[in-house]
Amino acid sequence: MRFAYWIIPAFCLVWPAPAARLTFEERTEIVRGLTAEFATVKVALPRSKKPLEVSAAGKHEKEKWADAMQENGPAARVGDLVQITKVDIEGDKILLEINYGMKGRRRWWHNVQVGAGRGMSPVATDQSGNAPGGTSIAMVFPQGVPGLKAAELKKVLAPVLDFEKRSATENYVDTLPPEIQKAIKEKKVLVGMDREQVLLARGRPENKLRETKDGVEYEDWIYGKAPGTITFVTFDGDKVVKVKDAYAGLQ
Repeated sequence: MRFAYWIIPAFCLVWPAPAARLTFEERTEIVRGLTAEFATVKVALPRSKKPLEVSAAGKHEKEKWADAMQENGPAARVGDLVQITKVDIEGDKILLEINYGMKGRRRWWHNVQVGAGRGMSPVATDQSGNAPGGTSIAMVFPQGVPGLKAAELKKVLAPVLDFEKRSATENYVDTLPPEIQKAIKEKKVLVGMDREQVLLARGRPENKLRETKDGVEYEDWIYGKAPGTITFVTFDGDKVVKVKDAYAGLQ
């Protein structure tokens, strides 16, 4: 009697290891570290309804950006100063709102000049009247957003945005009273600050609430999440009139 032997090869399937999920502390550091930051544009930014994608290697799809430029015009040209006005983290993307997005408008730094005497020149050049405007950028990480810090993400964006040239921001902060300069450096909010100064100190709030008391409309900017300290910054118009810290636990 003969026996037939079949040799069955064994296959080992190796799946790529998923990226570690961002911790709450890492997410907070990224949002605070990028929100309200200024950068000089190194590649012309088109206005775009969909976020302009930048890969984890800092590369962008030139053809898609060119199509968006053709359709919607420029948000900012090379050499313009822009601000990151909002940061969101969604799965495999970090979404950056630039100059308040598609509805962006001119801000205080567009009129800032640096130099001395007759050598004064504007930091942001805007010869066309259309730029700098607003748009959005999506940093894409196929394996999920890794545990990076804001400083490392700035390096990824370096081919598109230069965060080292921030003379307009520094020039503005240098004109503020010493106590406000100190508060901005320490990421604190003081009564009397305006909205721009609060953005520089704490970035965009997690939530906003509006209410009317005795005919006066107030707006609260809320920073922090439970469990932990939550800061309520109350505005009357453009000025901070109250700052309150409260601890919130899990319910």
